[in-house]
Amino acid sequence: MRRRSRQSDEEVSDEVLLAALSGGDEQSGVVFVRRYQRRLFGLALTIVHDVSMAEDVAQEAFIRIFRHALIYDPRRASVATWALTITRNLAIDAVRVRRAIPTAPDERIFIALVSNERDPDEIALTSDDVGRAKAALRTLPMEQRRVIVLATMFGRTAAEIALIEAIPLGTAKSRLRLGMARLREALMGAEVQ
Repeated sequence: MRRRSRQSDEEVSDEVLLAALSGGDEQSGVVFVRRYQRRLFGLALTIVHDVSMAEDVAQEAFIRIFRHALIYDPRRASVATWALTITRNLAIDAVRVRRAIPTAPDERIFIALVSNERDPDEIALTSDDVGRAKAALRTLPMEQRRVIVLATMFGRTAAEIALIEAIPLGTAKSRLRLGMARLREALMGAEVQ
């Protein structure tokens, strides 16, 4: 018996459903929602690109359709066009509102929007810094220079440096510490000049 009423519900036109809906027929509302829920949600999703927001937009669209069912004019558009236009407008409004929400500079979406190109001033400063670091590195004894390059450029630990250089761990740590101290002094001296 339930199946028969469902078949007859499917045969009812959109205009008749909307007219019954405006008269307060709850069953017509259920049939209308079943008929349009995928279309309205799908349209909203293609515009907002967010499932949760698309659900909210579709729900708001149904509320507006039900609220304004009485003033629907079949001469202006079909029910489908009218319902989809309401949904489209609500989805566009939702996107506009979402854009207006301020974003913290450290949020992932903001970081993705920032250009990876370096500022010319930054390139010049970095170039100067690299030149000063190379000059300061040349002032160090060769064994200290090698451990600093292994540690800073290749990210090696003192234990790994000891294995690579075939020296005791204490010696690797001493060379690294002394080399960094001399490098710091050389860089500080270069800044003063």
